[in-house]
Amino acid sequence: MSESPRVVFMGTADLAATVLRRLAADPRWSVVLAVSQPDRPKGRDLALQPTPVKQAALEAGIPVDQPAKARDPGFLDRLRSLSPDLLVVAAYGQLLPQALLDIPRHGCLNVHTSLLPAYRGAAPIQWALADGLAETGVTLMRMDAGLDTGPIVTTAITPIRDDDTGQTLHDRLADLGGDLLVRSLPEYLAGRLPPRPQPPEGVSLARKITKEDGRVVWDRPAAELWRRIRAFTPWPGAFCHAEGGGKTRLVKIHDAVPCEGAGRPGERLDAGKGRLVVACGTGALELRLLQPEGGRRMDAAAFLAGHPLERFS
Repeated sequence: MSESPRVVFMGTADLAATVLRRLAADPRWSVVLAVSQPDRPKGRDLALQPTPVKQAALEAGIPVDQPAKARDPGFLDRLRSLSPDLLVVAAYGQLLPQALLDIPRHGCLNVHTSLLPAYRGAAPIQWALADGLAETGVTLMRMDAGLDTGPIVTTAITPIRDDDTGQTLHDRLADLGGDLLVRSLPEYLAGRLPPRPQPPEGVSLARKITKEDGRVVWDRPAAELWRRIRAFTPWPGAFCHAEGGGKTRLVKIHDAVPCEGAGRPGERLDAGKGRLVVACGTGALELRLLQPEGGRRMDAAAFLAGHPLERFS
């Protein structure tokens, strides 16, 4: 290929912005367009805020398109007019129609943050952590019209550490995905990295997270709750209710670790001054950093000093 390959990038979220920056910084190809979902209202005044990918594209001097739907005929015509060699997708947020996938002559590559075929879908990072996997990674996949069902180009693996949260794992996988993409593109475009079908074994789905997923259900094992608290940081965040002094207060849990202990689920256990240990279905959790509704984050000692506590629910 005598000229630099013409690449269109599609993405919306922070992870996609990281991948776009890595792609745009490499002179071996030309990013001719960045496609993002439309800006959304945010904040108290509900002002429209540019998506992370739009911000990254404007910083790099890349034109931006924001169709309401990726199957919009006008958008597809604009894409065809660019004659892209390749389309790269990361955290875009919509299924792409076959008519779009057929436009680039080298197809469409997706940077997916799991080791496919495991954790297809919307939230692979959080569910891999919540489910207690020892490792996860990034798959570079040639897209088809299914939900993360296309053939695999290559993968990269990272361990899941005990101190990982949904945020730290997200950031590491974003960097890993950007590096894997730019490292693999020359071989892929030269035809020396042929995609291989996903194996039929090991398929799982990573459904979209809801606010309710952050609720701490105390009759679950402590180890499971510990993983979920980490997985759902920063969103939706882990929350429960503290009961004491005749009142019930909503509390967010920002940091906790499993520990020894037994009792009725939700019961505060005697663990010494300044420590807050709560019985779970199996074992116990020591809560280290909490935030009462409308208040600031505080350690367990400060929380106990200001909030009469009998149990959690």
